[in-house]
Amino acid sequence: MDRRLAHAIQRVTSTALGPYQSAIVRIGFAATWLLFLLREFPNRRELYGPEGPWGWDMAQKLIANNHAFTALMWSDSTVWFEVVYIVALLSSALLMLGWRTRAMSVLFMTGVLSLQNRSIFMGDGGDNVIHLMAIYLVLTRCGQVWSLDARRALRARREAARGQAGPVRDWAGPALWAVLGVVLVVGTVLDRVGGEWWLIALFWTLWILHGVWWLVNRRAPGSELRTLLDVLANLIHNATLAVIMAEVCLIYATAGWYKIQGSRWQDGSALYYPLNLDYFTPWAGLSDILAASGVIVMLVTYGTVIVQVAFPFTLFNRKVKNVLLVAMMLEHAGIAVLLGLPFFSMAMIAADAVFLPTVFLVWLGGRVERGRDRVLRRGRERVPDQRGAPEEQPARTLVG
Repeated sequence: MDRRLAHAIQRVTSTALGPYQSAIVRIGFAATWLLFLLREFPNRRELYGPEGPWGWDMAQKLIANNHAFTALMWSDSTVWFEVVYIVALLSSALLMLGWRTRAMSVLFMTGVLSLQNRSIFMGDGGDNVIHLMAIYLVLTRCGQVWSLDARRALRARREAARGQAGPVRDWAGPALWAVLGVVLVVGTVLDRVGGEWWLIALFWTLWILHGVWWLVNRRAPGSELRTLLDVLANLIHNATLAVIMAEVCLIYATAGWYKIQGSRWQDGSALYYPLNLDYFTPWAGLSDILAASGVIVMLVTYGTVIVQVAFPFTLFNRKVKNVLLVAMMLEHAGIAVLLGLPFFSMAMIAADAVFLPTVFLVWLGGRVERGRDRVLRRGRERVPDQRGAPEEQPARTLVG
């Protein structure tokens, strides 16, 4: 027993668990928010900006009561709104790619909170999930795999193994850190960071820790302080990953048990009503076909409740959990198509991905990588060879 406990403690402190799961969650939520911002780009000022029905004065009064953070309340100018919106777009794209993941996760959270808290009545259940996950991603090491950061670290390790590692010149990281520090200083001095004192302390703590991490990693990569920082980062990452899993289970459990209490879910007719609402019928013909079958409506209604209620209890059985996980993802895909809620479905599928098996994610990553290499190879084959025929090329030595 003591040996197992020691092994568990050693693993939790020495390893950031679930690297592929945290990476797919990062990619999924960043892609969801990015696609939403791109789709609503023509309507951005009506949704979150100065031209919306939820005006500046009303938003100011609400935020004065709930102390929510939003950088959009720093100024009511259209230029400032456009700056915040563009930063939200860029941070989502860069977080999805995994470039400077630590800094981008903070900017991603800032963009999500700024836009959603500015007009809280514009969101739905998917926005609430993105809101929570944006905060959680800041505390995870979600760039270990499938990221530009991981690719850069792998290249550095290979060069070191070959003895080719020269002086590391990282200008992008310090420059980004300095710019964000200036913005944080200005916001703090002007008392416009928003929220309570703990939020200001959180931003300053994150900024200082990022600077300390870079400095220690550069000056003393093998020191005890570097090891201590790794242990703390692993503990925070693993605890946050457990919170994400618990959050997903809580979402499904509460949704399922509340459905059980509804009379329409009890008699099996709940799905019939959204299929007959114009707002939720992007494919009216398909919705009419499904709504006309009482058996299909009843099976889907009861199946939804059973899957949501049962899922938290299936975590103790891997095979059953994987089956229900596929069922829930297919259910959300159906919601995206039938009810016209693509971003809600994308957010929930991204949250469900935290439970995907590592073997499947590694296989999926390999397939994507092979597909990418095949596309790049075809692109290179289409480029005409400008070096001339083989007989016209100079002979090469073994070294050359």
